[in-house]
Amino acid sequence: MITRKRLATGACALLAALTVGLLPTGAAADDGPAGSDADSPKESPKVELVLDVSGSMRTRDIDGQSRMSAAKQAFNDVLDAVPQEVRLGIRTLGADYPGQDRQRGCKDTRQLYPVGPLDRTEAKTAVATLAPTGWTPIGPALLGAAEDLKGGEATKRIVLITDGEDTCAPLDPCEVARDIAAQGIHLVIDTLGLVPDAKTRRQLTCIAEATGGTYTSVHRTEELSGRVQQLVDRAADPVVTPVATEGSGRCMDAPQLKPGLYTDRQEFGKHRWYRVDVLPGQELRASVSISADRAVNNDYGVLLRAVTTHGREIVRGAEAGDGRTDVISTGLRYPKKDDQDALDDDSKPAAETVCLQVSNSFSAPSSVKTTPGMPVELAIDVVDGPDAASDVASFGLGRGWWLLGTLVLAGFLGGLIWGWLSRWRFAVWRTN
Repeated sequence: MITRKRLATGACALLAALTVGLLPTGAAADDGPAGSDADSPKESPKVELVLDVSGSMRTRDIDGQSRMSAAKQAFNDVLDAVPQEVRLGIRTLGADYPGQDRQRGCKDTRQLYPVGPLDRTEAKTAVATLAPTGWTPIGPALLGAAEDLKGGEATKRIVLITDGEDTCAPLDPCEVARDIAAQGIHLVIDTLGLVPDAKTRRQLTCIAEATGGTYTSVHRTEELSGRVQQLVDRAADPVVTPVATEGSGRCMDAPQLKPGLYTDRQEFGKHRWYRVDVLPGQELRASVSISADRAVNNDYGVLLRAVTTHGREIVRGAEAGDGRTDVISTGLRYPKKDDQDALDDDSKPAAETVCLQVSNSFSAPSSVKTTPGMPVELAIDVVDGPDAASDVASFGLGRGWWLLGTLVLAGFLGGLIWGWLSRWRFAVWRTN
């Protein structure tokens, strides 16, 4: 005789079996086997902040305080936010020798805090003791920082913060950066100029470009804190090293780009064209960022357009700025429809050439040089489109629909079984 307890147990088992059976089989596969390569430990990224402590850092032109005070405040903010996995060090230049002996002044660089696990209190205390002192030996400081970061396959990054050009020629810091890049140690140098003049801007731009890094002009403490923190975070979550390219003035002459990260320069108010091939069933994803590496007028924008080779616009992305940030970005997505009916059995789908146009509406005061153009970073990716059966469920919106449908069906079946059990119990109660 079937008891109520056995019947309820059987109903629950049936409901559980239906739920498991309806779940998509790919869910378990996504987790991957235990002990796979994804779980293998990676080397911690290394970052060294190189700070100019030369005499010119006494100048009071950043938020009403000295450049040195602004740098110290920014360092405190950055040290509080350094990701745990980052191994961070600090090196100074011009911090110890106040005299006029050029030979001694051009050797004035030392490691203030060693590259390794960060003790925030100790690092802040070391920075607090600094006072603007001497020369600006940028070249020797970069060589020292490269030595501090050597060894291993981890991501390596130098962030140079200075308010002036190198004073220790003939050792050209730009040539030093090129030599570091030629060593193939995957070390990137980013530079930040504190209220820079034209010569400083050119030198720091050259240093950054030699290693695939970025240059940023800084006029406020908040800008300095935000940019240094962004660069440290980028080391913790590294991006692909950008490839230098040169866009064209029209699509037919534009460079053919594959998925990846690219850098270019764009003049004020000009257009740059690039080309990407997209197969049927694929989706093009593109984004662009333009850095205002010099003083610009407020109110500007960036436009990214996808256009056919015949000039018909497919899709666009646009963003506007008002001077509150030194980087402005936008992006777009274009899914290429997979039209199988137009193909014979032996035919291969033909790729469509999509023209990407990057435009900007930057302007600057007459005293600001508009050449070279501003740094452009262009990210290109081509992935399987939303209709690809391997990526999404038949609903076209991913496996979330499977889970939702499973829960609805399970609830419906559970309600039917519970209702049937309740009626059965009521019938048994009446007969007794």
